[in-house]
Amino acid sequence: MKYKAVCCNAILLGTFFVLLFAAALASPPSLRAQTTTAAPAASTVNKIPAGTILPVVLRTTFSFDKCKSGEILQGRIAQEVPLPNGSSIRRGSLVEGHIVEVIPAANGQLQQVSLRFDKVRMNGQWVPVQTNLRAIAGFMDILDTSVPIETPGEGDVGNWLPTEQIGGDTVYGAQGPVMSADDTSKVIGRSVNDGVLVQPSAKAGTRCRGAMQGNDRPQALWVFSGDACGTYGIRYLQIVHAGRTSPEGTMILASAKPKLKLKNGDGLLLRVD
Repeated sequence: MKYKAVCCNAILLGTFFVLLFAAALASPPSLRAQTTTAAPAASTVNKIPAGTILPVVLRTTFSFDKCKSGEILQGRIAQEVPLPNGSSIRRGSLVEGHIVEVIPAANGQLQQVSLRFDKVRMNGQWVPVQTNLRAIAGFMDILDTSVPIETPGEGDVGNWLPTEQIGGDTVYGAQGPVMSADDTSKVIGRSVNDGVLVQPSAKAGTRCRGAMQGNDRPQALWVFSGDACGTYGIRYLQIVHAGRTSPEGTMILASAKPKLKLKNGDGLLLRVD
């Protein structure tokens, strides 16, 4: 009798799973479609809009005379980057790229290195991006932006004193206003805990752009001015191609010094296209 009871229970359990599987197959197509189409929401959340500035501190050192095609480059987001949808790219998020091509100096031409930064780590996922190079600065120039431009007086609080951004804008202390280098009476942004929020502007005589595709909100420019464009504090370095035009996303740097190094701690302003 005990054996029969066990057999009956097994038969009933098997019948239950068969009916459950059949019910799943019979569910309306629209319901099954909802299950399979819910996933893209994550990619929407992690999308980085065109025109977004990415302030990056380089975490790879490479020499023009020793780097090779395919070599991986890494950097970190230097200031939290607010996005229009209310989310942000956290400070410290990984940015990755690679060396595309190395052309040695020859026939009077400077040595050239082509590179791309095309991935940002957000919310545990790699987000593909196409970026161009707006500005690059040596780590010593970056350190100088934390030094007050006025001699502290008795009773002065250090982080309330004004400092100068790379490019000439003035920051009037922690959480204070940012004043334009071209018009010292004009407020163009504000200081935040890890940098500044300033609307990018086009600098006369350069190809760096201001607002693009309607993206005119204040952006995370870290230690750079609103119109910062080109190279700062790195002798012999030239930006031959910023990546704004074909080949889009590829930045070409040139150096009159074959052994020039870009170092861990140098800073870049990348812009998403």
